[in-house]
Amino acid sequence: MSDSPRRRIPEAALGRLPVYLRILVDLASDAVTQVSSEQLAELAAVNAAKVRKDLSYLGTYGTRGVGYDVQFLTYQIQRELGLNQSWPIVIVGAGNLGQALANFSGISERGFHIVGVVDKDTSKIGSLVGGVRVTHADELSQIVQSKGVSIGIIATPAQHAQEAADSLVRAGVGSIMNFAPTVLNVPQGVNVRKVDLALELQILSYYEQCRNNTNVTPADTTTGAVSA
Repeated sequence: MSDSPRRRIPEAALGRLPVYLRILVDLASDAVTQVSSEQLAELAAVNAAKVRKDLSYLGTYGTRGVGYDVQFLTYQIQRELGLNQSWPIVIVGAGNLGQALANFSGISERGFHIVGVVDKDTSKIGSLVGGVRVTHADELSQIVQSKGVSIGIIATPAQHAQEAADSLVRAGVGSIMNFAPTVLNVPQGVNVRKVDLALELQILSYYEQCRNNTNVTPADTTTGAVSA
């Protein structure tokens, strides 16, 4: 396959690539070498046409009657997601959530490495979190510059999240994962992914309500889409 420029991947398809990747890794661990779009679709809980469309953005179309080579498709998705390199990460907020994230092995297993944890609480400064010593938030810029950080995680209370985002942007971070339950204002070009557990629970409560209300039927409980 050539390294010529590919089409920009739509947000929805991009969100499914990590799902396919996880499935492929599991298949490889079971010594599976080939997988069809139908098999991938079943394991990912989507339809086969969507799988083929998603993978076409990578420039791969599989082989009719054979499917996809698991090892090569894994490589293609990893390359597309930038997982063929190591990404240094800094966490802003050393509270319970920040500590849990720093200790989460799933981050490092996917090529992301926590190189800094910062906080303004002096009682937390100097403590070890996930093998990283917590430093004062004033040192954020130095950490970002010295470690080549481009991705930051906000694990602060909501009232401090915007300040944390501003500090990350000033330091040169271009992508932010926000765990605080608030909307951030960032300059154009800065990517923000929001992870709001309370919001997701509220969506689940809607589906539970629908389960007990015969007048309301959600059409697709995997995507949140509701029938008209």
